[in-house]
Amino acid sequence: MVNFKDRQMVDKLSAEFKALLMGLVDKIPELNNMEVGLNVNTKASAFDLVLIADFENIKGLNMYRTHPKHVKILNYMKGVVEKTAVVDYYQ
Repeated sequence: MVNFKDRQMVDKLSAEFKALLMGLVDKIPELNNMEVGLNVNTKASAFDLVLIADFENIKGLNMYRTHPKHVKILNYMKGVVEKTAVVDYYQ
């Protein structure tokens, strides 16, 4: 989950990052599926964007984490993101 620093740019940044992240699905073989949701909740505690990504195993997740195309997006996010929350889990 992601919260952006600039509250005036939330809609623009959310749409931009959704497109960037969804673009990884066809570029990273270990990424089985991805869902990116944009917040519609008006509570102050709500995050702006949520990402759900599916991998076959932890090795696939680690390949995704270090993939150059993903790292490029992460580096860009560092400049505009206020805070994140992350959960990695097995089903």
